[in-house]
Amino acid sequence: MSGKLYVVPTPVGNLKDMTFRAIEILQSVDLILAEDTRTSGKLLKHFEIATPQRSYHKFNEHKILAQLISQLETGAQFALISDAGTPAISDPGYLIVHEAINHQISVETLPGATAFVPALVNSGLPNNKFVFEGFLPVKKGRQTRLTFLQDENRTMIFYESPHKLQKTLKDFITYFGADRQAAISREISKLYEENINGNLTTLLQHFEEKKPKGEFVIVVGGKKE
Repeated sequence: MSGKLYVVPTPVGNLKDMTFRAIEILQSVDLILAEDTRTSGKLLKHFEIATPQRSYHKFNEHKILAQLISQLETGAQFALISDAGTPAISDPGYLIVHEAINHQISVETLPGATAFVPALVNSGLPNNKFVFEGFLPVKKGRQTRLTFLQDENRTMIFYESPHKLQKTLKDFITYFGADRQAAISREISKLYEENINGNLTTLLQHFEEKKPKGEFVIVVGGKKE
């Protein structure tokens, strides 16, 4: 009898964003697959969850996937979590969900925290239609992707790290224009959360004067039709 894979979102910052149901699932499964067991260990300790963990990340997911699927097929119940937010959204998760479905193993994804939704709503930019781009390619394919997005008329959402933020904003100015409206959300739900709105030039100037720190979501308005 097949087991079940639960995909469980965890807070992107404030631990109070953890849901009661997420805690219940993490307490009841046989094993928690965690992106970084050290990071997740702090979360589990806070909520007094004693379930065993196993590392599951982009460097080992291909190697251990067959074993995990085999265990699920024989009745095991696993919960998949990432360091923050919803697994598979710019984090490991797609591969095991895909394989579980291919092997007719039940998969259930809980609703919960993800960084791009509050950033999109906070931006004040149109959110009835949008495209999630996640992290841009660092080198190979970056120019090709940005060229493709020049004609995108939906709101675009990107993730970026602090040490690449200024470069990305400069690239956006080059490809989308200095006056393109955008917004940046930093450290969502944490103590030093910051949300900034303006055109790309204004946003770049802000972070040239203030050293970027934390994790960033960049929301860029689409091309005007």
